[in-house]
Amino acid sequence: MKVRTRVAPSPTGDPHVGTAYVALINYCFAKHHGGEFLLRIEDTDQVRSTRESESAILDSLHWLGLSWDEGPDIGGPHGPYRQSERSEIYRRYVQQLLDDGHAFKCFCTPARLEEMRVAQRASGQASRYDGLCLTYAPDEIARREAAGEPFVVRMKVPDDGVCAVQDERRGTIEIEWKSVDMQVLMKSDGLPTYHLANVVDDHLMEITHVMRGEEWVSSAPKHVLLYRYFGWEMPKLIHLPLLRNPDKSKLSKRKNPTGILFYQAMGYLPGALLNFLGLLANSVGEGHDEMMSLAQMVERFALEHIPLGGPVFDVAKLDWLNGRYLREGLDREAFIANVQAWAFAPERLARIAELAQPRIERMSDLGSLVAFFFAGRLPITAELLRGGKLDDLAMRQAFQLALWELDALREWKVAGIEIVLKQIADALGKKFRDVARPFYVAITGSPTSVPLYDSMELLGRDVVRERLRGALDVLGAPSKREQDEWKALGAQRAEAS
Repeated sequence: MKVRTRVAPSPTGDPHVGTAYVALINYCFAKHHGGEFLLRIEDTDQVRSTRESESAILDSLHWLGLSWDEGPDIGGPHGPYRQSERSEIYRRYVQQLLDDGHAFKCFCTPARLEEMRVAQRASGQASRYDGLCLTYAPDEIARREAAGEPFVVRMKVPDDGVCAVQDERRGTIEIEWKSVDMQVLMKSDGLPTYHLANVVDDHLMEITHVMRGEEWVSSAPKHVLLYRYFGWEMPKLIHLPLLRNPDKSKLSKRKNPTGILFYQAMGYLPGALLNFLGLLANSVGEGHDEMMSLAQMVERFALEHIPLGGPVFDVAKLDWLNGRYLREGLDREAFIANVQAWAFAPERLARIAELAQPRIERMSDLGSLVAFFFAGRLPITAELLRGGKLDDLAMRQAFQLALWELDALREWKVAGIEIVLKQIADALGKKFRDVARPFYVAITGSPTSVPLYDSMELLGRDVVRERLRGALDVLGAPSKREQDEWKALGAQRAEAS
């Protein structure tokens, strides 16, 4: 049997280091056993999925040095490799489940489902579909369909007993069926949910080992059941530990930079970042050099060496490793080439020159004017932020609202950034020029600089997020109560617009 693994990211945001971590493990395992590694795009969320995000994922994984044997960009014998292009396949298998009595049509409205969940929470029950639509007779189902009532398709789940999930790293995991919801398999728009598409695709693409994050452990019984319903052999399951912050919480952009593009923009070498992720997946042990090429990671890879405790994404360790790569891994010519590619790529340099040229009198003015384009976190102070007309509370609110609203932008473009900042000024009831000043300081390190929106677009979402978080830390991060209040403020702004 040829080993076949896959990574299946959703193109709904910036490429995450967690995606690269899972991809690397799948790649190393497959290649260690002489197998194949696939990339599949899970884009059934039509509202949030974008081709821009897909391109960024593919580009960032290629930048790291990973490649795949089959995928949406190179094709292969098991395509298409975008779930949005496989709808007819999923409909066929949903109909099979309906015909075999393993699934049913559910006509419950969102309002009815919410009432059910509220009642379940009030009585201390687990939130789980109550099976109302299972009681409908065939003629009642036909009547509702004829009337045009929207419906979803749910899977049937046993009411009692235990599902034994076999995990190749963790052993047997037992989960009671009564805690497993009657999962929606196909939405009312005819598109599948992750659970159905994942199982169908893994089977048709002949995946032998599913290596995914441990957050999917609770969903494993649904997948076990679907394989049983279809009569298919199930792939081996390996649930990988999640990357952690130093405080052991789940790695999150709320606390640490998580975007691959952030580390690229900050001047980390791709080999160093990939090496660092490899150490989190498989430590090398005492007496071995921690600098490893991808080929060495493949050779040394062992499933039993994957740590079950969440590995800590220690940026200080990454800095140390990247420093070694810069000093030991590059000769002078290679170092110069990497600096040129990072800092002075022609397109980036042209954008910076376009912004700076109208604002200088001497060439020597350039250094201080554009230095922020080549920096990470800026050494800003509370005093510098307080030089305008906003008090600390208003600035903290503005920065936090910006973090939320800018993260939600589908496209990272000047026009969208401008709209967000102007809407924040409106929500706070402040003049825009007064709100803009602390943003200039947070983003450029100065109350006056080259155009703000253009600078933010050029720096990229990840770097902007980190600088806004840094400014917020200087003034004081909001408490949970403050965040709840400010979210309401943002919601009122959205309703008003």
